[in-house]
Amino acid sequence: MSNGAQALLKTLADAGIEVCFSNPGTSEMHFVAALDGEPRMRAVLALFEGVATGAADGYARMADKPAATLLHLGCGLGNGLANLHNARKGNVPIVNIVGDHATYHTQFDAQLQSDIETVARNVSPGFVRTSSSTEALCRDAVEAVAAARGLPGQVATLILPADVSWGDGGQACSPLPAPAPLAADDATVEAIAQAIRSGGKAALLLGGQALREDALLAAARIAAQSGVKLLAEVFPTRMQRGAGLPAVERIAYLAEMAGVQLAGIEHLILVDAKAPVSFFAYPGKPSYLVPEGCAVQTLASPEQDARASLEKLVLALGAAQSQPALSEARRPGRPRGRLTAPKVCKAVGELLPDNAILIDEAITSGLMLGMMTAGSPRHDLITLTGGAIGQGLPNAVGAAVACPDRPVVALIGDGTAMYTIQSLWTMAREKLDVTAIIFNNASYSVLNVELERVGTDSVGPKARAQLELTGAALNFALLAQGMGVHAVRVNTAEDFCKALEYALANPGPHLIEALVPEALSGAKRKVLPWLLRSLPNLPAPVARALKRKIAP
Repeated sequence: MSNGAQALLKTLADAGIEVCFSNPGTSEMHFVAALDGEPRMRAVLALFEGVATGAADGYARMADKPAATLLHLGCGLGNGLANLHNARKGNVPIVNIVGDHATYHTQFDAQLQSDIETVARNVSPGFVRTSSSTEALCRDAVEAVAAARGLPGQVATLILPADVSWGDGGQACSPLPAPAPLAADDATVEAIAQAIRSGGKAALLLGGQALREDALLAAARIAAQSGVKLLAEVFPTRMQRGAGLPAVERIAYLAEMAGVQLAGIEHLILVDAKAPVSFFAYPGKPSYLVPEGCAVQTLASPEQDARASLEKLVLALGAAQSQPALSEARRPGRPRGRLTAPKVCKAVGELLPDNAILIDEAITSGLMLGMMTAGSPRHDLITLTGGAIGQGLPNAVGAAVACPDRPVVALIGDGTAMYTIQSLWTMAREKLDVTAIIFNNASYSVLNVELERVGTDSVGPKARAQLELTGAALNFALLAQGMGVHAVRVNTAEDFCKALEYALANPGPHLIEALVPEALSGAKRKVLPWLLRSLPNLPAPVARALKRKIAP
């Protein structure tokens, strides 16, 4: 007779869950012990819960199915919350298993007792359940898997009391059938086709599943036939791009620049995306970025089939035979001289291998990455969907587990790297083919930019000290070596290229610490708020040229 944990693991494996990213404690020991009885389940240990949750996020983005997490009580869930938030914002499927005290123990309010359900609802608004008995556990589990895997994907949290886990009488349950998502209905497709035919300037704003190859090709046929503009959400969950695929311009992070991109659009058509809003509120600036008078229509919501909806629109517009514009293969060339953030991006564009997975959490250091890799061999791009930094290195762990035959290149800022630096240990232990590039500019550069933008009256030394990483020098190469990762420090473009070539030619993990100045510093940082304020008043061609210069 199986206990609850043994039956749960069989249920998860039968449902196609093949990996569990774990950071367990005492309450989860029966689940841990049961792992050896389920050969289909790979268990990957993380030394911090944020690594486990971020790895599950990266895995699901690339595997197109959920992984499980195993977290220890409410405190463990709290430690993993930021990357579960990023997964929620990206509609990423995760089965989030959180151990709890035995049901009869909770009345004593022991040291680690907490209200796990309340914590979980922040990231799992659609499914939070505490399993009340061993008999009910596997039914709860298949419903959690079904909730996670539906459209849109979601974080489904299953809370596992210790006595439910160790109790006898567990019975595995078969997975629930997945309902097929529906395409946009005929009336919606025809209304949007009429809007495009009306002659006003129109744009398709693509997100989620609409940024995969088949959907991109359908959108590009519409653009070729009707002249609509193709835009992507600012931080895509997963975007397929590179040579041979349609080029799609991402909405800018800075709201003023997004305004330049959206200016003059009369019909904004959402495809698995939300209408654009400013990342933060700023004094005297709008939060809603859709131009006044622009009509917003939804072709496909996150609950619908974005690819099928776009293909219906292709037929409605008579665009089936239109030839989509595809990115030409081109490399930017090898950089030379003193290393800078743009030169790192240029080197990545020059050397990126075919079918790579590119993870961008470079923040300000990655401003040139999109331009430099536009003509590189086709690759998948993963970005910071929820804005909670510390996602990139854990995402790299998960992506490498999901796609062991594909090289993973993660570009990470120094500040964000320190949030989840423990990821390096998991990379080394699991022998993952990851090349982590850390931009060490000794600053929270983006916050220095924001300090200028929010309109503060004066900035003194105590304020500046909160935004700089000076005074105690960080050495990421030594940190990586201490966790078993091959690592080097470089400060010239030639040495960076040599290090990247070595990393890509030899199985990972590797870390390259790029010693670079801030991409936006000094006079650039001072003049940026003035330029941003001036954009709405400039002639459109000048505004667009400035936008391309600052953040292409």
